[in-house]
Parts: sequence; structure tokens; C-alpha cells
Amino acid sequence: MAEEQTEQANAANTAVEENKPEAQEGKPDTQADKTPVQNAEFAEAQECDSSGQESLDLLLDIHMPITVTLGKAHIPLRKLLGLGPGSVLGLDQSIGQPAELYVQDICFATGDIVVVNESFAVRIRELRTTDDMKDAAAKT
Repeated sequence: MAEEQTEQANAANTAVEENKPEAQEGKPDTQADKTPVQNAEFAEAQECDSSGQESLDLLLDIHMPITVTLGKAHIPLRKLLGLGPGSVLGLDQSIGQPAELYVQDICFATGDIVVVNESFAVRIRELRTTDDMKDAAAKT
């Protein structure tokens, strides 16, 4: 029995290698079976004589979204579903505590909420060090 199964497996492998349809008997056709496959060929990368300053300038002009967190709340789903216009949701921060500023879910600074020209703004209180940010990222 095992010898017969081995012979069948070898025959199926040989037919697949030769791309013969009889290897697929009893199996539905799939898109993968019909897709031609080719090897990719790439030209060798060329050395660049520039100091990389142009690339750095390009990266430095990228706009990064900043999120400011005033506080957090953890509530049961039942209470969340009951929220509506006029509901008040208490936060874990007390008055006078700084807001946290995030880029890519990493807290990089704290600051105070202020009003400038009738809009909210943040006055930076403290910038976190790279080590502080790495430690905070590792904890999440």
C-alpha cells in the first residue's frame, strides 16, 4: 500500500514538473495553475556620488501627523453604547497635568493646552529623549 502511494506521488510530481494537465485530475483548476512564472532580472545598482543631502532634504520635508492626548478613559461597552449628545466622559488626567504629543504612537513630548487666535494649540513643556522614547515603545 505504501509503495503504491509512493508511486502515485512520484507520477504526480513528474506530471507537475512537465506541466501536464493529468497531474491535476480530480482537482479544480486554480488561477495559480494558469499563471506563467518568470525569473526577475534586475540591473546592478549604481553607486551615487552625492553626499545624500538631497535625499535627506526630501525626507525632512515629509509631513508627520501629530496626535495630542488630553487623557484616557476606560469604560464598559454598555456605557460606551449609552453615550450620546450631552454625555460627559471623565478622563484620567487632572487639570494642570500636561497633554502628551505622539508621532506614530510614540510619545515624543508633553505640553500645555493653550488658545491662540481662537484655536487650540500646545505649548511644548518637555521633549522626551531618544532613550525615553525607545523605552516607551518597547513597553507597548
